[in-house]
Amino acid sequence: MITILRIGHRISRDKRITTHVALVARAFGAEKIYIDQKDTKIEENLNSISDKFGGNFQIITGIDRKKILKDCEDTIVHLTMYGENLEKGIKKIDKKRNLLVIIGAEKVPPELYQIADFNISVGNQPHSEVAALAIFLDRYTKGAWINNKYNGKIEIIPKNRGKKVIIKD
Repeated sequence: MITILRIGHRISRDKRITTHVALVARAFGAEKIYIDQKDTKIEENLNSISDKFGGNFQIITGIDRKKILKDCEDTIVHLTMYGENLEKGIKKIDKKRNLLVIIGAEKVPPELYQIADFNISVGNQPHSEVAALAIFLDRYTKGAWINNKYNGKIEIIPKNRGKKVIIKD
């Protein structure tokens, strides 16, 4: 099981980017996202998407990150541009254990670098945490997320041209 922990979410500034983080988490194989700031609007949006497109994705906002981290028995991966190279770091992760992936919205507290089992860098240049999460999850799952079946009310069938949408009752 893959869980994402989004810390430092600022409702007035980060609502769109955090929504995109949650969408990527859901689409790329995570089963749950925790967001430290309470945000019912993001909860409603993601629950609506899961209702339409299927899957068992959970979004929980307003959590106490310190309690989540203290109680965590999963492998903890912190995505940061100051971490170990993605290719090297990802090989060291025990894939038999559940995974908690931490991504920040603002500067993360220094203790997160110590709490994490792995501080992994998806490149060493400033870029979006959405991109970092997508690349990490793609590499971690070896692209298996693309074959996930969600059994939703709406299914998009890939096509080179045009679109094919199946709407189920």
